[in-house]
Amino acid sequence: MGTEDGLPPILREKYYGSPSAFTPESLLREARRQKSAAAEPVPSTCLLDPDGDIVSQLKREGRAKRHEAWVCYHTDLFLFDQDGITFGVVGCAVGASFAVLVAEELFASGCQLLISITSSGQLARLAAPPYFVLIDRALRDEGTSYHYLPPSTHSTLPQAMAEALEGAFDNLSVPVLRGATWTTDAPFRETSDAIAAMSKRGLLAVEMEAAALYAFATARGKPVICFAHVTNQMGQVEGDFEKGEANGAADGLKIVVATAQRLAPAPPT
Repeated sequence: MGTEDGLPPILREKYYGSPSAFTPESLLREARRQKSAAAEPVPSTCLLDPDGDIVSQLKREGRAKRHEAWVCYHTDLFLFDQDGITFGVVGCAVGASFAVLVAEELFASGCQLLISITSSGQLARLAAPPYFVLIDRALRDEGTSYHYLPPSTHSTLPQAMAEALEGAFDNLSVPVLRGATWTTDAPFRETSDAIAAMSKRGLLAVEMEAAALYAFATARGKPVICFAHVTNQMGQVEGDFEKGEANGAADGLKIVVATAQRLAPAPPT
């Protein structure tokens, strides 16, 4: 069957210039009322940890303190200190819409820089997993980004943020490459034909959040930076999904700190 005016519903009637009727501020206000919680800000630099490996490791080390005033209905926010910086981290917010929901609430709660590190499947055989990719653009093969920005092929990291991170990871033991990824809403529909097509586009990895997070960041004027932790070949080889020390948490935290040292807002004087 066809669609009205040749477009699917997700591309029609979006009104990009209109303000949102339902806002994260209003949801958080009512959640605080229901839970009798105080309005306390989150740290200025926060982390999305979709796999939950960093949160799990921080808990094992006794370094994760729950933020009691975080009233999101779907997640817990934990605080931790690393190299003199206090971070907030939300684990297991997997997928484009969930990641953006949490991002909206974090920025409404005082976040000023959001970093995301997500496990990803390898498309380009650049090295043996695991390694990391600083995502500078993400192909929009998910639904959430189309509610924030008009149709286009990619969502992108602002050039100024990319330039600010030049050389930031040179002294780390883990490789941090830079390039484009494929953001999908349907990880178990990555067909061989689709994988081949995305590889021909020069995309390095497939993940589930970056295109939406970058579209949100552009539309809202918020600083968000996304990394792909390339950990697997989508289960096509034996012994796949090996992430490194502490399931990749050790290397991930090094990247988070290096990023924050370059991009985090200066503390108030």
